[in-house]
Amino acid sequence: MPKTNRDDYLAKLEKIAGLTRDEAKKELLSEVEKDLSVEVAKRIRAAEEEVKLKASQEAQEILIDAMEHGATSYVAEYTVSSVRVPDEEIKGRIIGREGRNIRAFEQATGCEIEIDETNDIRISSFDSIRREIARRALEKLIRDGRIQPEKIEEAVAQTKKQMEEILLEEGTKIAHEVELFNLPLDLLRLIGRYRFRTSYGQNLAFHQIEQTKIGMQLAHEVGADLDIVRTACLLCDVGKVISEEEGNHIDLGVNVAKKFRLPEKVVNAIAEHHEDIPFSSIESVVVWISDAISGSRPGARYEPFEDYAKHMGHIEEIVKSFPGVEQGYAFQAGREVRVLVKPEEVDDAKTTILAHDIAKKLENEVSYAGQIKVTVIRELRSEATTKAK
Repeated sequence: MPKTNRDDYLAKLEKIAGLTRDEAKKELLSEVEKDLSVEVAKRIRAAEEEVKLKASQEAQEILIDAMEHGATSYVAEYTVSSVRVPDEEIKGRIIGREGRNIRAFEQATGCEIEIDETNDIRISSFDSIRREIARRALEKLIRDGRIQPEKIEEAVAQTKKQMEEILLEEGTKIAHEVELFNLPLDLLRLIGRYRFRTSYGQNLAFHQIEQTKIGMQLAHEVGADLDIVRTACLLCDVGKVISEEEGNHIDLGVNVAKKFRLPEKVVNAIAEHHEDIPFSSIESVVVWISDAISGSRPGARYEPFEDYAKHMGHIEEIVKSFPGVEQGYAFQAGREVRVLVKPEEVDDAKTTILAHDIAKKLENEVSYAGQIKVTVIRELRSEATTKAK
């Protein structure tokens, strides 16, 4: 088409359309751009959905893999320990004449002894440390073979003195289980207490090992500092084993971390592992996630045991609050209480009054089913030693 005719044709089109050439071009481009933007938006949304799906699948795989790495062979006992007796003769010695040795053992340890037809003796107590002392003392008595009230008291007293070394041994096992080495001895002793502490029925040693292994794997996957996560996971609940100080377990744990001059990120992760304050690092997030996985998975915890332990502890605290009481033990799920008094402070007449007063206070301050039997025991001993020759 000649240029003159083409120009005339375009002029006619512009007149008919009511638009100049530039205006028509602009409008056409605008429509094309609108169509393209819709198409682009659709594709972006589809891509986002695909990315989210892949991210969710990969996150699930990472978490599952981390949880598999959390499996631990650490054995945790809850309320009962067992000791194997070599033969019937030793079993008879443990029982003693008319059961006097068993009574002496229960009185010295605050644990219950159960003996049946098998060669296993079960030691029962809600207090894990008390039960461990009883187990080790009984094993010592069986090896010695001389089982009588005096020897029982001596074995229990020696085992109580050895508890610091026992805690160090247990703490070292737990730390080495997660490949954490060269920790201060006092810190290892605190970690060793995990072995004898439960939280909502979940043994703390088992929980901290499991949490730490999960946290280590997550740290590896997301590129977090492995040493920080490892240390913080193992120590985030250390405040739960500190009974000498007042405060919640997070504040107590932070104090422990600062006392042993642990890295600031470890201190922060302990402080933040229950989301009480905002996370300050990726390591804190990993510690929180691993703690939640270990603590909230089905079957990990059950609240009734924690309530049971608190109930038994509350009864013993009430008993010990009376003047002249040396020790008090709750047995049979709190239905029986045995009270050992200081003979120089409580005479025979006062034991009857004390038993009545304790029972009355338990009635007023403790919820229970049935009855609580209170037994006050007063024993006076006199000793003398000959001169050396």
